[in-house]
Amino acid sequence: MRRAEHPAAERILLHVSDTHLRAPGEQLFGSVDGAEGLRRGLDAIEASGLHPDAIVFTGDLVDLGEDEAYRRLRELVEPLAERLGARVLWVMGNHDDRAAFRARLLDQTAPADPYAPLDRVDELDGLRVVTLDTSVPGHHHGEVSDAQLAWLREVLATPAPLGTLLAMHHPPVPSVLPLAASVELHDQHRLADVLYGTDVRAIIAGHLHYSTFATFAGIPVSVASSTCYAQDLTVPVGGTRPTDGAQALNLVHVYDDTVVHSVVPIDVPRPLEYIDAGEAQRRLRAAGVRPQVTRAPAAPPTGSVPVLH
Repeated sequence: MRRAEHPAAERILLHVSDTHLRAPGEQLFGSVDGAEGLRRGLDAIEASGLHPDAIVFTGDLVDLGEDEAYRRLRELVEPLAERLGARVLWVMGNHDDRAAFRARLLDQTAPADPYAPLDRVDELDGLRVVTLDTSVPGHHHGEVSDAQLAWLREVLATPAPLGTLLAMHHPPVPSVLPLAASVELHDQHRLADVLYGTDVRAIIAGHLHYSTFATFAGIPVSVASSTCYAQDLTVPVGGTRPTDGAQALNLVHVYDDTVVHSVVPIDVPRPLEYIDAGEAQRRLRAAGVRPQVTRAPAAPPTGSVPVLH
């Protein structure tokens, strides 16, 4: 018998982005129900038996900044997270409203400055997740201020036991759709200067409405698509064409020596075969491979530190 090349993941995150929920009434593009797409995605994860350590939403949680839309989001997500034993981490996007975000998602009823950027640090039993608010109130492009960069540099000065994941809305990568340049993250080199040589192992983001991967400052970047609508990359070159299809979310498996990002379509095509867990283990043993030890869910994380600028 030989051991599998890799043990079970140290931490697992469910990465969801661009849910674009609205209050009851007119739907996005007249027919797209963001709440239904999110519900289907979350139901599929729960049915799989997976127990992620955290569910990270990388921005554009609601479409119009409405209080009722944030309430609907919590009603969909929090009961599931409790059943799975997962922490929920919210990230601001350009469609979100900072004051409503604080009040409806973070229960901050009287913050000193309800419009300050929402940057924070969350510890997941050794894995540090840093949330960076790249939104610019009243605009759709992204920016990171001098104060935010100084804060981030200070946070990253001390390495975390399992390293750091940086979660943000605007991805610091090129987009294959030219129009996206009008809403990209500005002055990306300034962020790169802070990240070089740190313990950041991966950057996760959204905003583009399609799954894509790149590197930035030598760090892998994973962009999750949307659970609401997706961009069609077969559009004639130079154009853009949103579609009610190809919605997806991502899984992030953190190992000792690597981070694996996997795209999970919300609407799974017709299965061709099903091998259950017991049969999979039997086949591994028959092939002379010692099965991995199933990873137990981590203890409830502590040490979440919200930071305001």
